[in-house]
Amino acid sequence: MSDIRTLALACRDAAQVMFTLDTETKRKLLQDMAAALDAESESILAANALDLQQASSKGVQGAMLDRLRLDEARVAAIANAVREIATLPDPVGLVTRCETRPNGLSVERVRIPLGVIAMIYEARPNVTADAAALCLMAGNAVILRGGSEALHSNVAIANVLREVLERNHVPQAALTLVEDLRRETMVELLQLSDIVDLAIPRGGEGLIRFVAEHARVPVIKHYKGVCHLFVDATADEALALDLLVDGKTSRPGVCNALETLLVHRDVAASFLPKAAQALLHHGVELRGCERSRAIVAGMRAASDDDYAAEFLDLILAIRIVDDLGAAIGHIQRFGSDHTEVIVTRDDRSVAHFVRAIRSAVVMVNASSRFSDGGELGLGAEIGISTTRLHAYGPMGAEALTVERFVVRGDGQVRHPTSKLS
Repeated sequence: MSDIRTLALACRDAAQVMFTLDTETKRKLLQDMAAALDAESESILAANALDLQQASSKGVQGAMLDRLRLDEARVAAIANAVREIATLPDPVGLVTRCETRPNGLSVERVRIPLGVIAMIYEARPNVTADAAALCLMAGNAVILRGGSEALHSNVAIANVLREVLERNHVPQAALTLVEDLRRETMVELLQLSDIVDLAIPRGGEGLIRFVAEHARVPVIKHYKGVCHLFVDATADEALALDLLVDGKTSRPGVCNALETLLVHRDVAASFLPKAAQALLHHGVELRGCERSRAIVAGMRAASDDDYAAEFLDLILAIRIVDDLGAAIGHIQRFGSDHTEVIVTRDDRSVAHFVRAIRSAVVMVNASSRFSDGGELGLGAEIGISTTRLHAYGPMGAEALTVERFVVRGDGQVRHPTSKLS
C-alpha cells in the first residue's frame, strides 16, 4: 500500500470521529488552535523566513513572494480567522427544509459533512490554517498538500494545529499534511475516489487545470479572477475612483483585484483623466482601447489577450463602452465568472446588470476586494468556486457540507399488501 493511500485511509477514519463531535467541542477545538497559533507565532515566523530565503534565492518576487510572506500581523490575522470560524453557526445537523407528505411521512433535508477534503494549494501559508479550521468546523477531515515554496511554514502551522487535536483527544489524522511533494504523489491523491470526497485546488490557473485534468474525485474549480469595474453614466465619480484604486492597488496579487476598467462613453472624458492620475500615482501600468488612449496620453494599446488576462500585478486594462449592454457583453466575453462591479445611481441599471451577469459575486457600488469569505461573513474561505456545483462563489464551512434526506414515519409502506381472508 502506498504512503499516500495509508495517510488518506487514516484521514478517513478520523473523519468518522469528526462527524460525531458536537458544536461546542468543535468550537473549543478551534479556539484552542487560535490560541496556539498566537503562542507559537515566533516559531511560525522563523519557519516562514526559511521559505522566504529559499524563494528569493530562486528569483521569486512580486505577487508570489507577497503571498508567501508572513509577519506578526498576518499570523495574528490567521489566528483571528480561526477564532471567527469558531463563532460561526455550525452547519452540521442544520435542517434546511421539512415537509409532511400526504401519506404522513415527514421529509427533512439535513446538512452533514462531506467527509475527506483534499486541499491542494500553492504559496499561501494562511490556507493551511483557514482550510483546516473550516473543514473541522464542518465536521470533515482534511488532507493538505501545499506548495514546495511554503513547506517550512505549512509544516510549522500544521504541527501547531495537530498538537491541539491530540490534546483534545481527536486523531491527528483529521488534519493530514502531505510532505511528499512529488507530482506523482499528488496525482495518486487525486485519484483516491474511494477515500477522498472532494478536491479543492487553490492557486494559479496551471495548478487548477492540472488538478482538474488528473482527478477522479469531484473538483471545485476557480481558474482565474478577471474582475471588472464598470463606471456607468450616472456613477458618482468620486465613489468610482475610490473603488477603482482600492480594487486595483490595495493588493494586486489576489484573485479579487480588478483587472479591467469599463467606462461609459458619456463620462469617459471626465472620469478617465482622474482615474489615470490616481492609478499612475500608485505605479499602475495602463493598457487601453483607442478611445481611452485618445483621452489619456501615453497609455499602451490593449489587446484581447490583455482583456482576458489575470495580471495579478499593477497592470490595468481599460475600455470605453457605449452603454450598459456593451459593458455586459464585454464581461460575458472576457470574464471568468469571479467578481464584477457596477458603479451607478440608476436602479434600473443595477437590476439589469445583476440579472445579466452570472458571475459568482456581483458588487453594486462596493469594492471587488470584498469578494472574500471573511468579508462576506464566512469567517474565512477555503476557496472560491466559479463552477456551478453545490457551491458557487466564496466557500465557507456550510459549503463543506451536503444535504441528505431524513424521513420519519409511523409504519407507512409504499405498496400495501392485501389482507389475508
